[in-house]
Amino acid sequence: MCSLQFVLKSRGISQYVVLLLNCWFICLEITRWVICGLIGFLTGLIACMIDIAVEKLAGYKYLAVKQNIEKYTELGGLSISLILWAVLNSAFVMLGSLAVAFLEPIAAGSGIPQIKCFLNGVKIPRVVRLKTLVIKVFGVICSVAGGLAVGKEGPMIHSGAVVAAGVSQGRSTSLKKDFKIFEYFRRDTEKRDFVSAGAAAGVSAAFGAPVGGVLFSLEEGASFWNQLLTWRIFFASMVSTFTLNFFLSIYHGKPGQLSSPGLINFGRFDSDVSSVFIVFRGVLGALFNIINYWLTIFRIRYIHRPCLQVMEAMLVAAVTATVSFAMIYFSNDCQPLGQDNTEEYPLQLFCADGEYNSMATAFFNTPERSVRSLFHNPPGTYNPVTLGVFTLAYFALAVWTYGLTVSAGVFIPSLLIGAAWGRLFGILLSFIASSQSIWADPGKYALIGAAAQLGGIVRMTLSLTVILVEATGNVTYGFPIMLVLMTAKIVGDYFIEGRSRIPGGLYDVHIKLQSVPFLHWDAPPTSHWLTAREVMSSPVTCFNRVEKVGRIVDVLSNTSTNHNGFPVVSDTTENDEPGKICGLILRSQLIVLLKHKVFVERASSRLSQRRLQLKDFRDAYPRFPPIQSIHVSQDERECMMDLTEFMNPTPYTVPQETSLPRVFKLFRALGLRHLVVVDNENRVVGLVTRKDLARYHVGKDGLEELHLAQT
Repeated sequence: MCSLQFVLKSRGISQYVVLLLNCWFICLEITRWVICGLIGFLTGLIACMIDIAVEKLAGYKYLAVKQNIEKYTELGGLSISLILWAVLNSAFVMLGSLAVAFLEPIAAGSGIPQIKCFLNGVKIPRVVRLKTLVIKVFGVICSVAGGLAVGKEGPMIHSGAVVAAGVSQGRSTSLKKDFKIFEYFRRDTEKRDFVSAGAAAGVSAAFGAPVGGVLFSLEEGASFWNQLLTWRIFFASMVSTFTLNFFLSIYHGKPGQLSSPGLINFGRFDSDVSSVFIVFRGVLGALFNIINYWLTIFRIRYIHRPCLQVMEAMLVAAVTATVSFAMIYFSNDCQPLGQDNTEEYPLQLFCADGEYNSMATAFFNTPERSVRSLFHNPPGTYNPVTLGVFTLAYFALAVWTYGLTVSAGVFIPSLLIGAAWGRLFGILLSFIASSQSIWADPGKYALIGAAAQLGGIVRMTLSLTVILVEATGNVTYGFPIMLVLMTAKIVGDYFIEGRSRIPGGLYDVHIKLQSVPFLHWDAPPTSHWLTAREVMSSPVTCFNRVEKVGRIVDVLSNTSTNHNGFPVVSDTTENDEPGKICGLILRSQLIVLLKHKVFVERASSRLSQRRLQLKDFRDAYPRFPPIQSIHVSQDERECMMDLTEFMNPTPYTVPQETSLPRVFKLFRALGLRHLVVVDNENRVVGLVTRKDLARYHVGKDGLEELHLAQT
């Protein structure tokens, strides 16, 4: 700001103009904070709606099934209860899957891989549209209420990102409604920053972890960061958490108590965890990712029709109900039903009066309530056989479920699997140890196991540590959680990345399966010997400063070379050698220029052109019309267009001998989409895009090239 003032004053700009510019910059910054507050408020409101809807629908379902089971336990005919459970599950899942498969397929899954790609600089079609948000919210309500092994926390991150993308633009392109506000922020860099805030607000609403949300957006999502953005994102996360807690407290009739930190409340543990030290090898996380990887490949090849996708989702829902019913039916783990029992839907089944089936606590509940019971129920609530069988069954169901054509997340299923085997480990340890008082609380092992399982699947470290610490409300757990997360990541990466071509984390697995040009933090370790000359696209389609309209239309209409950026050069030589670089112009800019007929009337003379305003480009953003929709007459094709005024006159360029890691760092640090390669005379010889960099991958045989999708 100070340097800008100095430049303005040195050029004779009055102090009054400098003051106006200062006020304008301050207003812009205030507007950014206001937008972040709106993002947090709306994200928290959506989270509250999802939580209430799931609680109501799941409550009605489990109450109906519970009454039916109690009725037919004495009369016989429990198969009717099984059918009722399976039908209710399948009905809910069918509705959600139909909406996703036929209305908006991009709403499938958790949405975190797509948002991660969006923040990385990849434009994923339809990922942040209003229709996607509606289908996402409806789909996740149906998925969780339908009893699938899923959670609503991942979709909350996607929902927050969509809210941010819409609010920050001040309009809805889906509804064709422009509120004429926030027009300055209608560009990729600003929109990406707000989407980062939306993703963090989603994490904060899901777990009640504002700091964890910021770190999640930094570690797992955003590729480009700055200090001011950190505080704005934290503000959005705080507003999201407060909004959710406020409206939930009103709904539960306790408007003065804002005690619930989020959709997932782990509650507060005792601080006596100094003896807890579990080294988790990450094998279960690696196994989960490998199985899901091959299962997803099978789905891509054979279950790609929407009707088949809906049928598979309904099949999984019915199988989930059947497995749950069978586990409960054959379990003889009966526990006394005390006055302080917190079970929402205790099932007696074949247990004696005053007792309930412990297996039903894990299966006959929403996943969030099952996680809480594993964390907080007193010792002796579960026997080892119950936990062992539940872990194996739920692991298989979760692997099968993730990747269905439904809106679903993997956070809670991972926590539930880890909590089950962690509690099992704690129980077994108390049997083995000579002094059982040291290993008295299996709930603590459930927490550490949950962290290890989730870390082994998604390979998150710092952000996940803070999320779990904030959710438990006790910083004492920070060190053991970080320890097991680091161990899970190292061991999981060894079993997957070290022994196969499958990426480490589950989100990276699905990004690879979608063939998205995603840039990781660093270039492949063996790519130092590659140069820009070897990775660039060549020959390059260039435009002259003053170009014929017909050639521009032909180049943009060429479907075989769907380029988005074109170098602008001085006039080419007679030998068709490329000219010297003068600038860079985008496809979207050319389309706007053609739409507004910004060219001279005759090719032989330069007449005055219609002057465009910056508003014309902002109004067209982000859905620029296709070139096929723009009519250019034969006479207009002979006109000339002067690109000098609209091109970027100082594009980033590199020499041909620049190493690949250096090119990679330029893309990551500056958020580039195009990098022009020039020779010693500053002539254009090539163009490096994200796809040119992302196609290189370290495989079993060294550096390999991958096939990438057109995005």
